[in-house]
Amino acid sequence: MKALVITSLSGPDALAVQDAAEPALKPGQTLVRVAAGGLNFADFMTAQGGYPGTPAPPLIAGREFSGAEENTGHRVMGYIQWAAFAEKVAAHANMLWPVPDHWTDEQAAAFPVNYFTAYLAYWQAGMTSQLMWGQPPSPALSEVEAAVRRSEAPRRVLIHAVAGGVGTAAVQIGHILGVEMYGTSSSEDKLSRVKELGLQHGINYKQHAYEEVVKNLTHGEGVDAVFEMLGGEHTAKSLRCLRDFGRVIQYGTATGKPPQLDVRALYAKSAILQGLWLTYLCQKPEIMNPAWNQLSEWIAQRKLTPVIGHVFPLDRAAEAYKLLQEGKNYGKVVLKI
Repeated sequence: MKALVITSLSGPDALAVQDAAEPALKPGQTLVRVAAGGLNFADFMTAQGGYPGTPAPPLIAGREFSGAEENTGHRVMGYIQWAAFAEKVAAHANMLWPVPDHWTDEQAAAFPVNYFTAYLAYWQAGMTSQLMWGQPPSPALSEVEAAVRRSEAPRRVLIHAVAGGVGTAAVQIGHILGVEMYGTSSSEDKLSRVKELGLQHGINYKQHAYEEVVKNLTHGEGVDAVFEMLGGEHTAKSLRCLRDFGRVIQYGTATGKPPQLDVRALYAKSAILQGLWLTYLCQKPEIMNPAWNQLSEWIAQRKLTPVIGHVFPLDRAAEAYKLLQEGKNYGKVVLKI
């Protein structure tokens, strides 16, 4: 079979379409014939050796895909840690979900990472408790915090990289939840497009310091949560954007720099910095099943539609990776397998 192979951990130019052995099934796995793959910033970090735990090359790239089960023909979309960008992939059944009839393969490939990450970020921030959990909105959310949250309106969230894959998913979900959203991006054009999805407050971080903008727009109160995937100084800045009992949900480090902490902000606001790693949470059906039930209900109601910015053939994967690296994408970048 053909596959996109990372030949060395030196960046997009080390990607090559090569022949590879078909995957051998392990217990609990099913073989999927892949139609499309969703490109994530973690894939770029993997290609240049910046993703923890990356196996030694050569290895097949990709962690998100759509296609059809070979034994049933059912259309599915799925998530694995490695080897999604190939003609066939061995996937665990608990990390496959049915593709909605009205979605294309490209839309399906753009769903799992973006929408589960965005939804679980809202869950960890305590903003989905009214839906269907039947338990506290987040494992670490105390009764006191929950009471404070209920007394405050509106709920506010700051979404970094709001025009990207997770960002556009978070805006669609936040719009459904009735959240007041603030989003950062480097482009006025991108911000105007995300506002069409429901974003209320767009912040061009190249023109304005988002800390100051958030402070001014919230009259000094801050936001309830920040969805943070940049790392470096932005983790500390995001902590300072919070109101009392707020949370920074850290799900990436796109800057390539370790997150910096402002411990004084944690003390002053009784704030929390909480991690989110989809690979870990995918192993917990008590979390993933309720999340999928809610997301699939919204999909059926036509409230969620993945935003596709660019589709590349597999032999132009290096271009796709570089587009992501340069921050020029809007929505999801997809590879046509």
